[in-house]
Amino acid sequence: MLKHTLISAEGILILEPSSPLETADFEAVAHDIDPYLAEHGSLSGVLIVAKAFPGWMNLESAIAHLRLIENYHPRIKKLAIVSDNSLLEQLPKFAAHLLHPDVKHFSESEYEDALHWIREVPVPVGV
Repeated sequence: MLKHTLISAEGILILEPSSPLETADFEAVAHDIDPYLAEHGSLSGVLIVAKAFPGWMNLESAIAHLRLIENYHPRIKKLAIVSDNSLLEQLPKFAAHLLHPDVKHFSESEYEDALHWIREVPVPVGV
């Protein structure tokens, strides 16, 4: 199961996986963010909050997950991963080489810091 919340006023998508992910989870996320992206073009950020990566229900779910990433990562400015799980702590090192958004890890106690980081407006180079 993947709980998702879109904070439309700020363009922030919060994802909270809690059990093996299903194809319907990714379809629901796409259904909810597509109208926002059609109007605004991009998300300020995605905040993933997870105790651990719960895996996928089946191969179809894994493929749906990869398609979601492929289709949406160019339209996401920042990706914050909030977790104390050692595997998820390492994810930004790999994701930064493959994905468009800036990726950063935060411990579970730094949830508010992660939100603040996504909300920050980057300062242009030379300013």
